[in-house]
Amino acid sequence: MSTIAIIAIIVGVIIVIAIIAAILAKPKADQKRRGKAQELRHRADEHRVHAEKQHATAAEQEARARREAAEAEERRREGDERMGEASKHGRRADRIDPDR
Repeated sequence: MSTIAIIAIIVGVIIVIAIIAAILAKPKADQKRRGKAQELRHRADEHRVHAEKQHATAAEQEARARREAAEAEERRREGDERMGEASKHGRRADRIDPDR
């Protein structure tokens, strides 16, 4: 055989080996990429759950604040009514006994 033929055979074998190595390495790269994507999804899910808990807590606090504001408004209204009644009774008492 000639030297060129031997070199061509060696180059061909090297190319075949490189192709086989690339084919075998691809699943590992895909698996690594899928693992990374799965890890990122897991972290995103953890963040989402945490954010949902924070939203729920904030909604509860807002509801509590609205309820307390409504209760305070009711107490203010009741106080205003009692002040009105007290003023009315005071005026009536002044009419009955103006000297006092």
